[in-house]
Amino acid sequence: MEKKLQPLIVIAGPTGVGKSKLGVDLALCIGGEVVSCDSMQVYRRMNIGTAKVTPSEMKGIPHYMIDVLEPEEPYDVVLFQKMAKEAIETIYSHGKIPILVGGTGFYIQSVLKDIDFTEEDGDSLYRAELEELARREGKEKLHEMLLQVDPVSAEKIHSNNIKRTIRALEYYHKSGQAISLHNEEESRKPCVYDSRFFVLTDDRKVLYDRIDKRVDQMMADGLLDEVRSLLAEGCKADMTSMQGIGYKQLIPYIEGKCDLNSAVLSIKQDSRHYAKRQLTWFRREEDTIWLDRQEYPTEEVLLQKAIEEIKNK
Repeated sequence: MEKKLQPLIVIAGPTGVGKSKLGVDLALCIGGEVVSCDSMQVYRRMNIGTAKVTPSEMKGIPHYMIDVLEPEEPYDVVLFQKMAKEAIETIYSHGKIPILVGGTGFYIQSVLKDIDFTEEDGDSLYRAELEELARREGKEKLHEMLLQVDPVSAEKIHSNNIKRTIRALEYYHKSGQAISLHNEEESRKPCVYDSRFFVLTDDRKVLYDRIDKRVDQMMADGLLDEVRSLLAEGCKADMTSMQGIGYKQLIPYIEGKCDLNSAVLSIKQDSRHYAKRQLTWFRREEDTIWLDRQEYPTEEVLLQKAIEEIKNK
């Protein structure tokens, strides 16, 4: 007899489109708990720049994967998947439905498809050689090596992320195959849940205007002081946490390398570009249910549409 798949809801979409609100509203209606699929909200004391959902906005709904790491700790899709699967099992044990909320497409896909990130066939000697090379010649050298053998991964992996760069090089060294190709093959696997994959979207101009206003509000709320405080605690520009939009753009200003207006404009521009990349990613996903805010302009209408889709599919 075929095993019945367990239910799971995804609410994805670009930054600033209202995912967190819909996630909470839906959880209240269907008996759900929320798993954050944001790559930055895992970090403690990084609240303003990550637009972290507040306790009052949670409305009593348990949220997982928020405030679970210190800013100096690395974070990647492998760790996310491990922690998210544990959170999902906890939610099932409560008799509730997991609702994955966020805009990091690969993170969401890693859970839905249960992508295999095992490193059992790793080469510890080669890994040690790469780590030594990074210390001796710098992280850029490793990134150049990756560009030669796996340009797709090199485009996706920032040169500051030495751990992921080494893992991609190690995978190629061991298998002769680009890890990006492996991940592409894994992404074609069927979903391991009875899922409903919602993607929120909006008119591009409306979305971009909302992003710009949100950045202005973040600055008014004290984003600059938040970044200064993190640097004072010992955070460095090359840490994973400091690669988040809103943080990496303000560091040059704090270091006296640019003016504040240029830094804020950079945050807005990078946020808009990120939103565009997010939408491009989600358009490639299968079995998504798109919810356009132009068609469902109020929170109530949007929520009812989502509930209808869950019931009818």
